Amino acid sequence: MSSSLLITQTLNSLAMGGVLFILSSGFSLIFGLMRVANFAHGALFMLGAYVGVEVMARSNSFLVAVVVGALAVSVLGAMIERTLLRRLAGQPLAQVLATLGVAFVVADGCLWYWGGDPRTVSAPPLLSGGTSLGIAMFPTYRLALIAFGLLSALILWALLNRTRIGVSIRASVDDLQMARGIGVPASTLFTAVFALGCALAGMGGVLASPILSVSPGMDHEMLPLALAVVILGGMGSLVGALVGSFVIGAIYSVGQVAFPELAYVVLFVPMVAILALRPRGLFGRVAT
Repeated sequence: MSSSLLITQTLNSLAMGGVLFILSSGFSLIFGLMRVANFAHGALFMLGAYVGVEVMARSNSFLVAVVVGALAVSVLGAMIERTLLRRLAGQPLAQVLATLGVAFVVADGCLWYWGGDPRTVSAPPLLSGGTSLGIAMFPTYRLALIAFGLLSALILWALLNRTRIGVSIRASVDDLQMARGIGVPASTLFTAVFALGCALAGMGGVLASPILSVSPGMDHEMLPLALAVVILGGMGSLVGALVGSFVIGAIYSVGQVAFPELAYVVLFVPMVAILALRPRGLFGRVAT
């Protein structure tokens, strides 16, 4: 393999890792703080992508599409948490089944409204074209995805560890009754956390649309990748989600090129091997 091809493949893997982090960080945030395994996350990712396509067709602005896609999915997420998941608090299996049902409803709704034809999206003009890396040219938009993934990780870490809201959220997770006793609006915070996780899924869908085909079934393609990232990195660990995203992105990208018929085998066999040695994932904590 030539050096230019190696650099290109490495950056492709990192770009995929950036998309996976934006997607899986939302899943990890919801599970880590609320203990809810949101199996509708892939469908919300797809919904965000479709909303982004619709908004871009009307506004011709990629930035507006990203904002509207994230907001639309976050509002839907808040409604799901308020009207459905809150009634099932403390029932993990029921929550899993409920979110799985939501996933089917959202997927069928997207198919009914937007049809089955794949949609293609162009990168924003500012990030279109290629950037010279000395011995190779690389799409500028994919470089931006890498930077955006790292920036998102920094912002989420600061939100959870350096703000009063983050302290309140972690206090509510550790001891809900005590948090309520000292005046922390835990219920509102949980709704906000779920909406934020869903917003990340919707934003990821719009950001991924220039490199992935927006079509029915992309939810089934992306949800296993998000689960693999969270399981590999460790449930509820933001650092684990970041590291796991780039590891899974690299394995998935290489598998798609070298072994397209065995892409999922190449993806999940190393993950199973790592979990056999470290069942909690790379950065997972012991449940308390």
